Amino acid sequence: MTGTRTEKGQSAPAASSGPAVGTVTAYAAAAAAFAYALMSLYWAVGGHALVSTIGGYVEQFARRGGALPVLIALAAALAKVAGGVLALALVRPWGRMIPRGWLLSGSAGASALLVAYGGSTVLLGALVLSDVIHPAGGVDRTALRWHVEVWDLWFLVWGILLALAIVGYWRRTATRARGGGTAHRAHS
Repeated sequence: MTGTRTEKGQSAPAASSGPAVGTVTAYAAAAAAFAYALMSLYWAVGGHALVSTIGGYVEQFARRGGALPVLIALAAALAKVAGGVLALALVRPWGRMIPRGWLLSGSAGASALLVAYGGSTVLLGALVLSDVIHPAGGVDRTALRWHVEVWDLWFLVWGILLALAIVGYWRRTATRARGGGTAHRAHS
C-alpha cells in the first residue's frame, strides 16, 4: 500500500482517487452476468443467432424448439440474473440486509463454480483445439473455439471478477465483523 509520511514520520494511507477495486469488479461481474443472461433470454424467446456456436446436443435441442428448451433457457437466464444480483449485493446498500457470512459463502461458492467450470472447459477445449487431447468421436471445432474464446471464457472472467469483488467486500466489512457488530460498513 502506498502512502505519505506524516510530520512524525509515520506512514499514512494515500488518498483514494476513485472507487475501490472490489467495487469496480463487483459492477463488472454484475455486468458480465446480466449480459450473459440477455443471451439466454434471447435464445429462450426463439432467437437462433449464435446458437450454432454452442454446438452439440444443446444446439440440436434449441433448434427443435418446444417448451422444454424455452424453460431451460429461462432458468439459465434467471440463474445468471441471480449471479448478477449477488455481485451487486457486495457493494449496494441493500446488500447489508443479507448476513455477512451468507453473502460471503454464497458469493464465494458461485465464484468457485464459475472459475472451476470456466477454467476447466477453457483449458480442456484449448487442449483439444491444439491437438494435445484427441477425444473419441467427432469434434465441432467451430463450436469448441467459441466455447474456449467466448462462452466458457465468459464464465471464467465472471468468476474471477466476482472473486475480486468478494475480497473487496471482505476487506471493507472485516472491521465490523471483528468488532462484534452485525451491521456492515458503508459500501464504497
